Amino acid sequence: MKILGIDPGLRITGFGVILKQGNKLSYIASGVIKTPDGDLPQRLKVILAGVTEVVATYQPDCAAIEKVFVNVNPQSTLLLGQARGAAICGLVQADLAVAEYTALQVKQSVVGHGRAQKHQVQDMVQRLLLLTGMPGTDAADALGVAICHAHSGEALAILGKLAPGLGKKGLRMRGGRLIG
Repeated sequence: MKILGIDPGLRITGFGVILKQGNKLSYIASGVIKTPDGDLPQRLKVILAGVTEVVATYQPDCAAIEKVFVNVNPQSTLLLGQARGAAICGLVQADLAVAEYTALQVKQSVVGHGRAQKHQVQDMVQRLLLLTGMPGTDAADALGVAICHAHSGEALAILGKLAPGLGKKGLRMRGGRLIG
């Protein structure tokens, strides 16, 4: 399975493509989509076109993107959300299934704890994918999103297939616990 990870950003959107074969992960490509200074619509257009080009070039089977966190500045959060939306549009336009992960989930999956620093994510991505050099921060974050999906995507798919059957039996999930 070929997985495309996206780390959305209004100035720089990172992307990373990995291949999962059984339990083995292999690096395919990574990079960034840079937007020029200017008005928001033009920047969003560049993100959409860039993601569309990455999808066309690497033909992933699925995609994963980092969820937006709410930071101190609400305006920054809104702008980042719009950049993320443009990236998601590029993914779904290509009929890709899109999974979403928080930064905490990505860091836990890649480094082992959710408070990891950027350089720790870069280092672990380099080690996990056997890269000869250190990837840039945005590309490393995107590769981390893809790795996170490789580790948890199968479990989520299995749970998704089980959920309808559990519902028919009168079982539900609440607060992460199975109730009957």
